[in-house]
Amino acid sequence: MTKQQVARRAILSGSTFEEQIGYARAVVDGDWVHVSGTTGFDYTTMTISEDVVEQAEQCLRNVGAALEEAGCSFADVLRVRYLLPAREDFEPCWPVLRRYFGEVRPAATMMMCELVDPRMKIEIEVYARRGSGSRV
Repeated sequence: MTKQQVARRAILSGSTFEEQIGYARAVVDGDWVHVSGTTGFDYTTMTISEDVVEQAEQCLRNVGAALEEAGCSFADVLRVRYLLPAREDFEPCWPVLRRYFGEVRPAATMMMCELVDPRMKIEIEVYARRGSGSRV
């Protein structure tokens, strides 16, 4: 297949939400990787911490696993969206977010909204392009 003929590929994490709702953790389309809004659930145990900072860490571990399966890394992230129900929960997460994105500097947006489960305090969505990290 040529680069233009690369088939779309879904990446599944094993989250029960993917099956129940009907979506993929990430979709690879050519060099582009679209990672769905990802929460702080540990998908192996389907548990979630009550602490927003711990949730942010787990979100990024989940996002990182999807990026790795897609053949890229956080260095390839071009766009990130943070979704939080409570504005005051965002700033405590900044040190975690800076560890993952501080050198990458993707375009970013924080939005306030309700999340599907009241235990969820943060959701993170990213867009990446494989190989773009080498030019950062």
